[in-house]
Amino acid sequence: MNTRILLRGSIRRRLIIQLLTGAALLASLMFLVVQNYARDLAGQSQDEILSASMTAILDSASVRNGDLTVDIPYFAFSMLGNISEDRVFYAITRNGAFLTGYPDLPKPVASSGIAPRFQTARYDGEEIRMATATRRLSVSGTPDFVEVTVAQTRYGLRQQLAGISQTVAGFGIGFFVIAAVFGILAAQSAIQPLRQLAGSVSRRGLSDLRPVSAPVPAEMESLVGALNGFMSRLKTSLSRSEDLIAEAAHRVRTPLTTVRTQAEITLRRVDKPENRQAVREMIRAIDESSRAAGQLLDHAMVSFRSDHLELEDIELTRLAQDAVSRLRPMAELRDIDLEIHVPNTAMTVKGDPILMQSALLNLLDNAIKYSPPDSCVHVVVRLKADEGEITVRDEGAGFPKADMGRLTRRFVRGGNTDAVVGSGLGLTIANEVARAHGGRLFLTNHSDKGGACASLSFPLA
Repeated sequence: MNTRILLRGSIRRRLIIQLLTGAALLASLMFLVVQNYARDLAGQSQDEILSASMTAILDSASVRNGDLTVDIPYFAFSMLGNISEDRVFYAITRNGAFLTGYPDLPKPVASSGIAPRFQTARYDGEEIRMATATRRLSVSGTPDFVEVTVAQTRYGLRQQLAGISQTVAGFGIGFFVIAAVFGILAAQSAIQPLRQLAGSVSRRGLSDLRPVSAPVPAEMESLVGALNGFMSRLKTSLSRSEDLIAEAAHRVRTPLTTVRTQAEITLRRVDKPENRQAVREMIRAIDESSRAAGQLLDHAMVSFRSDHLELEDIELTRLAQDAVSRLRPMAELRDIDLEIHVPNTAMTVKGDPILMQSALLNLLDNAIKYSPPDSCVHVVVRLKADEGEITVRDEGAGFPKADMGRLTRRFVRGGNTDAVVGSGLGLTIANEVARAHGGRLFLTNHSDKGGACASLSFPLA
C-alpha cells in the first residue's frame, strides 16, 4: 500500500521563478539605464551642434561704418540640416529689438551672464530644442547686446532614441533568454544531488539499512544525517522485533504442547462419558489455540521478513524433500502417504529460506489436515517456463468454488472446514511469501470430485 505524499510547491520551480525574476529585473534595469544614457547623450550632441551654430552666427556679427551687421554663414545651418531632416529656426535681436529670423519664436530664458542657455519649448505645434547666447559689441562708443537663438525640432533625436531602444530591447530580451536557460540549468544542477540521493535509497534492497556514505553537498548534511539516524533506529527496532517473534513463538508453543499432553493423559483416566467429552473439547480448544498462536507468529515473522528478505540460492527439490521429511511422521499418524516427484534437473531460485520453508510447510500441513485417512498427498516439483513450481495435491474435499477468490485473505476459511481445527492463515502466509519473492500462489481443484491443488511458483535465479 502506497502512502499518499503531500506535496507543497517545488524547489526546482521556486529556483527557476526566482532566477527568472532576477533576470527580468536585471534586463529591465539594463534597458532603462542604457535608454536614459542614450537620451542624455543624444540630447548633449544636439545641444553641442546648436551651440556651434549659434556661436558661428554670433561670430559673424560685426560693426561696419558705425553700423551693426550680421552676415549669417551658410554652414551655421547646414551643420544642423546634415544631421537629420529636422526643421531649423533662428531669431536675432539687438538690445531686445527683433532684427531677423522668426519673430514668434519662444522667448529664451533670461540670464545675467553671457553663457549659452538651453531650453526645450513648443513652437508651431512641435517640440523644439533652443540654444541662446548673447554677445556685447561697441557701436559708436555705445555698448550693444546682440542675442542669437537657434532652435531645432526633435524628430531626429526621437528616431535615434527609438533605434537605440529597439537595439537595447533586443539585447535585453537576449540577456533574459540566456539568463533563463542558465537559470533552468542551475536549478536542475541544484536539485540533482537530491535526485541522486533518492535514487540511491530507492535502489536499495529491503534489508539494506546501511547509512548513506556517498558525498553530498553541505546543505544536505542535516538531511542525510537524519536519514542515517532513522535507518539505524529502524535496523535496531527490526532486529528486536525479530528476536521477540522468535522468543514468543517458543514461549507460546511449548506451554500449549505441555497442556495438550496432560489433557490427553487425563482423557485416558476419565471413565464418565460427559467428562471424556469435556476433556476432548478442551483438547480441541488447546489445538485451536496452539495452531492459531503458532500461525499468528508465523504470519508476523513473514510480514516482518518480507520487508527485508535475506536472499540465498535455494534448490527447490531439496526444499521440497526437507519439508516432506519433516511432516512425514505427522502424516503417518493419520495414515496418509506423502509422495514426492522431483525432476532430474536442479532448479535454483533466489529466496529467503525461512519464508519459503514456512510457505511450503503450511501448504503440506493443510493438505494433511484436510485429507481423509488412507489417502495420499502428492508433492510435485517441476520446471514451468522460466519458473520453478512446487505443487501440493491432496484427496480431500477440495476448495469450495464460492470461496476460491478469498481463501488467501487472513482468517478466511472455506465453508467445508468447520469440523477441522484451523486458523485461516496458512494460505495467507503462502500467498504473501510467494508475492514477496515475485512469485504466485495458484489454488485449484484437480478434479470435479474435489482434491485441493495448491501451487507455489518462483522465478528461477
